[in-house]
Amino acid sequence: MQNNKTYNIKQATEKIQHYCALQDRCQWEVKRKLQEYGLDDFVVESILVDLILEKFVNEQRFSESFCRGKFRIKKWGRIKIKNELKLKNISENCIKKGLKQIEDIEYTKVLEELYRKKRDNLKDKNQFIRKGKIVKYLQQKGFESNLIWELINKDK
Repeated sequence: MQNNKTYNIKQATEKIQHYCALQDRCQWEVKRKLQEYGLDDFVVESILVDLILEKFVNEQRFSESFCRGKFRIKKWGRIKIKNELKLKNISENCIKKGLKQIEDIEYTKVLEELYRKKRDNLKDKNQFIRKGKIVKYLQQKGFESNLIWELINKDK
């Protein structure tokens, strides 16, 4: 999506600083946004370096807030969160630090809550179909298969 308006470096810098101040952003998002402004790659890199030095962009901070938000608000599991962060070119180290923001007890509690809601909403009488739908739903939410099956086998 190309923006019709072209910006000079000062305007682009002010605009992108505001963009970064609204919420945590990763380098990939900022770079993409700057490219939409119609700036050369060299200028984009230069502005990005300045944003990093001025702490407008911080990959670890982004990763931590992304993990907290997607888990608490959207109730995503670790697998889905990790995959989304990889799509944004976040380093493995930052992903690991971000995922540490999710406590195991809270994670298990959310998984059990999603399991119960899905189980109670299913109308199928066939036990195998019910289990299959529950597993598929929880895997789509990004939860680990071993935790899902452990929960299903415990609930007999």
